Amino acid sequence: MIRNFDDLLAAVSNMPKKRIVIASPEGGEVIKLVRAALEQKVADFVLVGDRERIASMAHFEGFDCKDVEIIHRTVHKDAAEEAVGLVVAGKANAIMKGNLPTSTFLKAILDKQKGLNNNTIISEVTLHEKIEGEGLQLITDCAINISPTLDEKVQIVNNAVQMAHRLGYQRPRVAVLSAVEVVNPAIPDTLDAAVLSKMSERGQIKGCIIDGPFALDNAVSLEAARYKNLDGEVAGRADIILAPNLQVGNPLHKALVFFARRKIASAVLGARAPIVMTSRSDSMETMLLTIALAAYISPAPE
Repeated sequence: MIRNFDDLLAAVSNMPKKRIVIASPEGGEVIKLVRAALEQKVADFVLVGDRERIASMAHFEGFDCKDVEIIHRTVHKDAAEEAVGLVVAGKANAIMKGNLPTSTFLKAILDKQKGLNNNTIISEVTLHEKIEGEGLQLITDCAINISPTLDEKVQIVNNAVQMAHRLGYQRPRVAVLSAVEVVNPAIPDTLDAAVLSKMSERGQIKGCIIDGPFALDNAVSLEAARYKNLDGEVAGRADIILAPNLQVGNPLHKALVFFARRKIASAVLGARAPIVMTSRSDSMETMLLTIALAAYISPAPE
């Protein structure tokens, strides 16, 4: 079981190396990340982009390109499609967005004929080490889905639960987040929370236990849950927090980084392979942990 980020890095460094393909990696931070990941034995890489620019940037960073495979593509669209094709062909285990437009990257991934579409929605998961209690906590969705429907929330939960299982959490506890911990028809997401809880209770959502609605404090703090007379397996000890929408999930992610100064990692799930989409404001530590996470949860090399 992966209980913290040290566990994650240790597990990845001792397992067969996964190959991560990066579309359009021409950028100093991406090249630094590749160098750091190789030095810490986190993953192997295929870089799809302008060979001369990659080599020049690598030389500037003191990095020897002989340690990675480079496929020459000078157009972002071609680089994205080539990177996706490598994953489809089993020649890479995960895919990462480099310095190209997000729309170009996702269009290649979600192409119904040639892409990594898995007939479900894709969703983002943010991981951090629990502030109260032991283990990792997953928050979803913090980056992709704006106002998910009930059906989409089921798929978002399933994506997060599959990741939790891969990390060793056999029956993760899912807290459905809202502003309050009671069902209130004036707050529609509390109704979704109640339905999701009942679906879990009746086995319509498997591999986890879901309860809600919860306010944030009584989802993550046993003391706060007891103060509100909330009991059950999830109250105060959530392994997964389901945000009601992007307006909640995204600030939660950024609050962990900029207010709480917490270490985080993230992944985009729901495709045939993990998708790495780091932000330009991410620290090198966050990007390295995100690469390690993708390597750990991705399918084993063929």
